[in-house]
Amino acid sequence: MTNVIFATGNENKLKEIRAILSGLDLHVVSMREAGIDAEIVEDGRTFEENALIKARTVWKRAGGITMADDSGLVVDAMNGEPGIYSARWMGEDTSYHIKNSEIIRRLEGVPDEKRTARFVCAIACILPDGQELTSVGTFEGRIGYQEAGRNGFGYDPIFYLPDRGCTSAELPPDEKNAISHRGKALADMRRKLEALRAEGRL
Repeated sequence: MTNVIFATGNENKLKEIRAILSGLDLHVVSMREAGIDAEIVEDGRTFEENALIKARTVWKRAGGITMADDSGLVVDAMNGEPGIYSARWMGEDTSYHIKNSEIIRRLEGVPDEKRTARFVCAIACILPDGQELTSVGTFEGRIGYQEAGRNGFGYDPIFYLPDRGCTSAELPPDEKNAISHRGKALADMRRKLEALRAEGRL
């Protein structure tokens, strides 16, 4: 089984990643599990740029196969905020309950049809020879009026899915992984890695 270092320390995110990539004969470990302590400055202008910055930083330290993601919530009525700053929006140590409450407050009076939002996830993968792969997935929805659900994390409790009548935090994990931004981006990356393996390049 091939080790893959995923440039994150977020255990919830790692759980999703491992579930989506299961069966690919890849053992996904975090930076901490790989013994890597690196300061990563996310100064890219897009989710894709930031994902590559993270993957390159870890790859330079460890080589092998390195993966990273950058994801966030884009709210149309807030001019795209929090966007690429989603994790740091209102301060890195600010709880998501506070962040979610602030988004709901800022959309007070905004009708349903204008509460559109999406999660975006970019995945970057660097192979042992330095080749870089990227994939991007989106997850469309609306901002709800209150938090609901305990299955997700971050902004999931306010991300309402009209076609399912619930927030993404109310979906069973397997169902969420099949339709989420991270699920779509990782599924696309998985296809690219499977193609490389079929060609004997991985």
